Amino acid sequence: MKNDALKPMLFTTLKEYSKEQFVKDVVAGIIVAIIALPLSIALALASGVGPEQGIYTAVIAGFLISFLGGSRVQIAGPTAAFATIVAGIVQENGMSGLALATVLAGIMLIIMGFLKLGSLIKFIPYTITTGFTAGIAVTIVIGQIKDFLGLTYPEGTVTVETVDKVGAIVSNIGTINYQALIVGLVCLIVLIVWPYINKVIPGSLIAVIVGVIMVKGLGMKVNTIGDLYTISSGLPSFTMPDFSFAAIRNILPDAFTIAILAAIESLLSCVVADGMIGSKHRSNMELVAQGVGNVGSALFGGIPATGAIARTAANVKNGGKTPVAGMVHAIVLVLVLVVLMPYAALIPMPTIAAILFMVAYNMCQYRAFIHLVKTAPKSDVIVLVLTFVLTVVFDLVVAIEIGMLMAGLLFVKRMSEEAEVRSWKYVDDEEHDADAIRFRNVPKPVSVYEISGPMFFGVSDMLADITVKDFTKCLIIRMRGVPALDATAMRSLEQTYDRVKASGAEVIFSHVNEQPMKTMEKAGFIAKVGKENFCKNIDESLERAAKIIE
Repeated sequence: MKNDALKPMLFTTLKEYSKEQFVKDVVAGIIVAIIALPLSIALALASGVGPEQGIYTAVIAGFLISFLGGSRVQIAGPTAAFATIVAGIVQENGMSGLALATVLAGIMLIIMGFLKLGSLIKFIPYTITTGFTAGIAVTIVIGQIKDFLGLTYPEGTVTVETVDKVGAIVSNIGTINYQALIVGLVCLIVLIVWPYINKVIPGSLIAVIVGVIMVKGLGMKVNTIGDLYTISSGLPSFTMPDFSFAAIRNILPDAFTIAILAAIESLLSCVVADGMIGSKHRSNMELVAQGVGNVGSALFGGIPATGAIARTAANVKNGGKTPVAGMVHAIVLVLVLVVLMPYAALIPMPTIAAILFMVAYNMCQYRAFIHLVKTAPKSDVIVLVLTFVLTVVFDLVVAIEIGMLMAGLLFVKRMSEEAEVRSWKYVDDEEHDADAIRFRNVPKPVSVYEISGPMFFGVSDMLADITVKDFTKCLIIRMRGVPALDATAMRSLEQTYDRVKASGAEVIFSHVNEQPMKTMEKAGFIAKVGKENFCKNIDESLERAAKIIE
């Protein structure tokens, strides 16, 4: 089956399904649900919404994306990549604005899938994804310092932007709660050490249990989720966002960012999963599923969702091999939501902060960041660092927009440096320059220019270097090294032809490749020059020039 097919992977895997695999999928789904529970709550709080919103997202988006997705083992839900942008949307536009942005993003993803744009995600530079991922990690850490240290802010303190949060931390560092710090440190140590003790039970669950025991058992004065949020254990209800033109226009940039992020994260997760199970995902079907999942999440009180690499990897490691595991994970979380959600009120906020510190550490890709800084070309390092700084100082929308713009401009500059127009030299028979021997048979009335590299708007002015002498009767333009020709360069080529013709010389084109030839034909340039003046190679061009001179 082709990896661009618009067919859910579930339908394919069920054809070869067995009772043994069903048992493995159920076990994997239960384990992944245990892992997803504290993470979903923590990521929801980091996103500025209630803890139950994280569970809603994992349930609804998780089920829909597994059911319709193009991957065998993808687990979807709330992820750290969305935390900062969701928090910003909620601060400025409330939950209704977030719901509208998520629905619009879902629609964009569905359209991208049906237009088969899944493969285009690979054109987002690695430097940009690394830069904003590291930036998101830093913003998550900064956003959780308040709860980790138990700081108290004066009423009315603005902490929307990361810069505001840093200022508030510095201004109120004297209000540190050492009991909260102790709880946070103990939970952080548990999260670091536990994987070396047991790899089956997630460390986040153990950290939650330890944090609750410390605060309730020792009577420590530390804020818990229940102190700051009202928790609902009921099932989500349907809500329709405001689809007015003004609201859509206001939220559209955020919706676009959510869509791009969801596409990038989910397809990256699919690629990682493919390597683990030796399979191939269907990228376009995955985009459609991500779109449906996000629309469903938004309509039932959830937040944006995408493929979660850590949860997907846990699914594979515990025996999950089909989308059934992801669906089981969602069903288990429904039971947790109804039965155990009230107990989430007991979780200390420093424990949530410690969990998010580990999430940030695992996602920051600091090794890849440092490696790029040391080894990548300067232009790529500029894009990497700029995207990172803009993500931290401003937000993800600005970072992606300017990062892509810079990457595009630097790419154009790099390609323009590769293109050149070089004139063949006249060589006397007495000369013995090894590099010039092959030019010996070019008659003096014939001038030869060779173009190499792509001809596009960034290099169109280089054709001004093509000049002819008074004695030149024929100009040969050799284009065997030109793989592509765009409209701007085509116009410059026409102007060059008109200039040379006005001087009384004939123009011959040698070895024009397929794409440039099609562009010339469509522009009517071949008819203008004459088909007889387009030759297969330089030898044929020289023969044609000799006839013209005679």
